[in-house]
Amino acid sequence: MMMFSSEFKRAIFRISETDFEKTALAVFRFQAEHVPVYRDYLRLLHIDPARIYEMHKIPFLPVEFFKSHRVIAEGVTPGIEFSSSGTSGTVTSKHPVAEKNLYENSFIRGFEHFYGPLDDYCVLALLPSYLEREGSSLVYMADYFVRLSGHPGSGFYLHDYVALAEKLKETDTSGKKVLLLGVTYALLDLAEQFPQPLKNTVIMETGGMKGKRKEIVREELHAVLQNAFGVEKIHSEYGMTELLSQAYSKGDGRFFCPPWMRVAVRDVDDPFAYSPRGRTGGLNIIDLANLYSCSFISVSDLGRINKDGSFEVLGRFDHSEIRGCNLLVQ
Repeated sequence: MMMFSSEFKRAIFRISETDFEKTALAVFRFQAEHVPVYRDYLRLLHIDPARIYEMHKIPFLPVEFFKSHRVIAEGVTPGIEFSSSGTSGTVTSKHPVAEKNLYENSFIRGFEHFYGPLDDYCVLALLPSYLEREGSSLVYMADYFVRLSGHPGSGFYLHDYVALAEKLKETDTSGKKVLLLGVTYALLDLAEQFPQPLKNTVIMETGGMKGKRKEIVREELHAVLQNAFGVEKIHSEYGMTELLSQAYSKGDGRFFCPPWMRVAVRDVDDPFAYSPRGRTGGLNIIDLANLYSCSFISVSDLGRINKDGSFEVLGRFDHSEIRGCNLLVQ
C-alpha cells in the first residue's frame, strides 16, 4: 500500500488555496482505495473513484460509521485510539489514529494559526467530564497545550474551582496571556461561584452540558460568561473525535477553519447536494490532516456558511444522539 511521504504530510499544513483541491483529490483517491469502510460505501453508492475529477463531487462518509466500523486504512496499526463521550446507553464513536504526530501537528498549528505561539500563554484546562473517562482527544490536545505553554501555572483543574479562580486572578493580573479552555457546564459553575474581571484571558468553551445542566442557547451562555468575567467576547472550539483538526470562533459563534480544513453545507433533504451560502443544512467537513482515516465526513450538526467564509452551528438533526462534541443549540 502506498503511504504518504513525509513531505506530503508537511505540505498539508502549508497548503495554499490553489493547492487545496488537487491535494483533496489525491487524498480521496488514496482513501477510496485503502480505507475499507469508505471503499465499501462508495461501492454501494455505485461511485467509481476514478471518475471523480472535482472536489465538490467527492462523497462524504456519514459520521455514524465511526460507531460501527473501524475507519482506518488497511494494514495500518493505529498509534492511538480516541473515543467520543456519550450519554448512558449510547454507542460511542471510535477513531483509531495511525500517526499521533499528524494530530499533534494539526492541533498545534491550528491553534497558533489563530492565536499565536502557545508558549505565550498560561493554559488552564477545566474539562472535568473529559478527564473522568478514557480516550478523549480533547484531553490529549489540552494536555499538549499545557506542556507546550511551559508556564508553571498551566494545568488541569478537575473540580477545584477555588484554586482555578486564584490562578486566574494571579496570572491575568500579571499581564500574561491566559487561555481558559473549559466544558460549558463547568465554566458556568465557575462564573456563578467565582466571578471576577479578566483583562488578559481568552475564555474558550468547548460545548457540552454533559447532563449536568439544562441546555441553553449560545447567546445566553455567552452573556452569562461575559457578565461574570467582564470580557467582550467568548471564544469557542469546534472539534470532534472523528476529526484531527479544529475550527475556532473568536466570538458570536462564527467559526473559521485552518487552511487544511473546510466546511460545506449539504441540503437537508438530499445529502448529495449542496445548499447555497447562507442557507441552513447539514455540515460536511474536509479535514486533510485525517490522512489514514477519512478526510470527508458528513456530521450531524446543522449550520450555515456566512459571507465572510465563517460557519455557524445551529443545532443537530432530530435523529442524532446527543454527544460530547455537540455545541449548544442556537
